[in-house]
Amino acid sequence: MLVICLFCQNIHIFRNQFTERSILMSQQHRIFLSLGSNLGNKSENLQHALEALYKRVGDLRSISSVYKTGAQGFESHDFLNACVEIHTTLTPEKLLQNCLEIESDMGRKRSLEKGYEARIIDVDILLYDQFKIETASLEIPHPALHRRNFVLKPLAEIAADILHPVFQKRMIDLLENGDFPGVIQKTGISLTNPKSRFDFNKRNYIAIEGNIGSGKTTLASQIAEDFNAKLILERFADNPFLPKFYEKPARYAFPLELSFLADRYQQFSDDVSQFDLFSDFLISDYDIYKSLIFSKITLAEDEFLLYKKFFEIIYKDAVKPDLYVFLYQNTARLLDNIRKRGRSYEQRIAPDYLDKINSGYLEFIKTLPTDKSLIIDVSDMDFVENRSAYLYILEKISRA
Repeated sequence: MLVICLFCQNIHIFRNQFTERSILMSQQHRIFLSLGSNLGNKSENLQHALEALYKRVGDLRSISSVYKTGAQGFESHDFLNACVEIHTTLTPEKLLQNCLEIESDMGRKRSLEKGYEARIIDVDILLYDQFKIETASLEIPHPALHRRNFVLKPLAEIAADILHPVFQKRMIDLLENGDFPGVIQKTGISLTNPKSRFDFNKRNYIAIEGNIGSGKTTLASQIAEDFNAKLILERFADNPFLPKFYEKPARYAFPLELSFLADRYQQFSDDVSQFDLFSDFLISDYDIYKSLIFSKITLAEDEFLLYKKFFEIIYKDAVKPDLYVFLYQNTARLLDNIRKRGRSYEQRIAPDYLDKINSGYLEFIKTLPTDKSLIIDVSDMDFVENRSAYLYILEKISRA
């Protein structure tokens, strides 16, 4: 149970609506951490910690300069310090656990009896959104944040206007108005963001495709957020024929497929023609060719032949992706995903329908150049909860 400390008020415990699990999981949170090292190769230690945080915690959005300070509170070697901003889905307690494990993996041995001591690495949680949190093992914001210039200086560099959740003052104001011991010096050391190894900018347009329930929308959305891409999502939720089709396929298949085709073409024509100066590339959770794949399965033969004529006229002028990524999942996993996401009109989808869709996609991919297509089997992956699976997919796409 979390205890939320309200400034100038008593401690309150919200037993129902404010548990850690109920409000903090399955969403992105903006956190700030401080890193410090004064043993061994200190700059390499900081970089090693960054690599581990990227793999285990979340997306690194900002990295401060590296600063040198003398040891405060004890006699030892000078420290190198930096602060980072990360977006994560981890809860505060899970975040703490991962930070402690990273320290331990790098050789840090914490001692509660010795007080301040030299360390190969120190990873402290400074801020977690604007939450004020106290548990038996964790306090956020960090209780010494406002008293440490070696934390405030790099933090204000990347988050000058962020408010301290307790004092309601900007970090830059806490830094400029504080009275701090010791001297802090900016170094010429630069830390490298580990995600820079993923090169997506060589592609102007990436399409993430897959069967119903394969996770294509989730993956495309996450890549767009992490790598500054313009995102195009299929507007299936607005199609009035879709629920009717699942109830009466023969009756509504043709108007459904025509409406999807028209909407997909219109959406791509609008979005692709509007160049976005603030995005590095374009990513979508579908490619317009899926219209032909689905229509071949859902339409009667005479209807499909008529539909195909319309499709071929439109497709020749449609924007084609530079890279076509197909997320393959076996039918059993697809059905499980469909059940979990709980859309009522999808619950009656038959396994053989999903089998035919998979076959249709795979046949289409055979017609594409090998340097423009990529199949990733995600049947045994959970790239939402398992960050290593997500990073594996990024590696595959980046190298394609």
